Amino acid sequence: MIAIVQPSEISGEIYIPPSKSMMQRVCALALLHDGHTVIHHPGDSDDDLAALSIILSLGAKLKFESVEKLEVWSDGQLHPTKSLHCSESGLSLRLFAFICTISNETITLTGEGSLLYRSMQPMIDVFSALKIEHASNDGYLPITIKGCIQPQQLHVDAGNSSQYLTGLLFAFAKLATQPIQVHVQNLVSKPYIDLSIQTLTDFGYHVSHHQYQVFTILPAKPIHQTIEITIEGDWSSASFFLVAAALNGKIKIKGLQQDSVQADKKMLEVLSLANVTIHMQSSDLVIEKATTIHSFDFDATDCPDLFPPLILLALHGNGVSNIKGVHRLKNKESNRANAIMEEFKKLGGKVEVIDDYMIVEGNCRLTGAVVSAHHDHRMAMALSIAGLVAKGETTIEDAEAVDKSYPKFYEHLKSLNASVTLLK
Repeated sequence: MIAIVQPSEISGEIYIPPSKSMMQRVCALALLHDGHTVIHHPGDSDDDLAALSIILSLGAKLKFESVEKLEVWSDGQLHPTKSLHCSESGLSLRLFAFICTISNETITLTGEGSLLYRSMQPMIDVFSALKIEHASNDGYLPITIKGCIQPQQLHVDAGNSSQYLTGLLFAFAKLATQPIQVHVQNLVSKPYIDLSIQTLTDFGYHVSHHQYQVFTILPAKPIHQTIEITIEGDWSSASFFLVAAALNGKIKIKGLQQDSVQADKKMLEVLSLANVTIHMQSSDLVIEKATTIHSFDFDATDCPDLFPPLILLALHGNGVSNIKGVHRLKNKESNRANAIMEEFKKLGGKVEVIDDYMIVEGNCRLTGAVVSAHHDHRMAMALSIAGLVAKGETTIEDAEAVDKSYPKFYEHLKSLNASVTLLK
């Protein structure tokens, strides 16, 4: 799909979609829960649908009461098929790979798109440490595993991704019959682990940590009553509209939790550094065009998904901005560091990488061009927002990539009076 975006001043309000990070975690725990789970405000992105397909394959039963309510029934046991397809979801792959080791079945996990080119070696190393039988395509998908996992004291290097640790904590929490400690080095994306622990707590599990270095899992008593949980609005998705309004408009964003532990809530901190005023009204945020965007320095190591909207914001700053954490961008849907530099250069932006920093030159006047999303949902959204403030027409190829996390992105953008034309 191609999206053609014309310069537009946006206005109005949108209800932000559910957090796919939270939705996938809740799906996994609903599968492990022996009983009934009611999920309010469930997600429908490609990654969410991948997680739902996986828990169906592992024995859960689903019923959609409405678009706002999903019911899940499970006996808390796994009834696996021989193969699980994780679509392009790295979180679902890493999370359910460990959950699958709860059973003693041989299961092959596969996927599609960029997931086929992402190294899974750190996860495989943990399988080796746990003496779980496994085979892979030289560290890449498909991966075949055969449990059964045994909770035990373990040392894990989480410098590549926190998603491996989330999968491990979920499996250990389900099986622990005595206190277990997992020692972790080099943990990245700590807020995502906070989200994992919060969700585990909602389902009656007991996981805590000491300075994110020693995680303790205690035996949990089964919860037999229905568990009801509401999926928060997604701060990752909201970040693009926050930047769009800061550059050219005034909008209200509904459905976000201000006390959220989501990593990308850090966008509020960056906007404050950049001299953008946000008015908070309960679960609503009102943001409007800033008179002057200040350049900023920010460490995005724990929230690397913010890089694309941060770059766009920094290009309009009044000086040079420095954004740390580039090493977190190589194993995404694209090599996101290269994609950012290549595509924003086409629009007239000046972005370079020095060591672990992206150096962004501000006072930029973007000019529309034909750009590619590199099959990366966050690049597609960032380039579309850039088109709102660029001079002339911006054409985004591979725009359908937004379906991975935000299927209604262009619908919402149009509802804010943005000039967008979609071509199949």
